[in-house]
Parts: sequence; structure tokens; C-alpha cells
Amino acid sequence: MVLIKEKKTEIIDDFKSHSKDTGSPAVQIALLTEKINYLSDHFKVHKKDFHSRRGLLTMIGKRRRLLAYLKKKAPEKYQETISKLNLRK
Repeated sequence: MVLIKEKKTEIIDDFKSHSKDTGSPAVQIALLTEKINYLSDHFKVHKKDFHSRRGLLTMIGKRRRLLAYLKKKAPEKYQETISKLNLRK
């Protein structure tokens, strides 16, 4: 699954911390969340696509690790990120 360039730049613009920020943990988490949401919808139609399901699980694990890192290093940025993405209740 490839994100459309316009959608990707829109996500980066929403979560960047400075003008040239494209790889901070908040940006990576936002991009992974977009991919995860796309694949979740994909699995509603293609229930037996186990190869993509494995990719989804690796993305979820990577996002979880990035969230743990962000929570440890910058708790206020962590709270801001999860509230923008509606990850936790």
C-alpha cells in the first residue's frame, strides 16, 4: 500500500515540529496509523489475505514501539499525538 503523495504531505504538515521535519516519531506514528487504517478496511473485504496481515502486524508493533519511545522522551508530544489520531480512549 502506497500513500498518495498529497495525502502523505498533508499528514506530515499536520504533525511536523519544524519546517523540514519528516522523520520525527510523531510524523512516523501518523503515517503508520494511516497505513494501518487503510489495511484494516482492506481486510474487511479480503479476509484471507494473510500475507498483508503479517505486514499489518509488523506496522502495529513498530507504531507501538514508537509510541513507547515518544511517551518516554516527550510526554506532552505523546499526549498531543494520540489525541490527534484518536488512538487511546
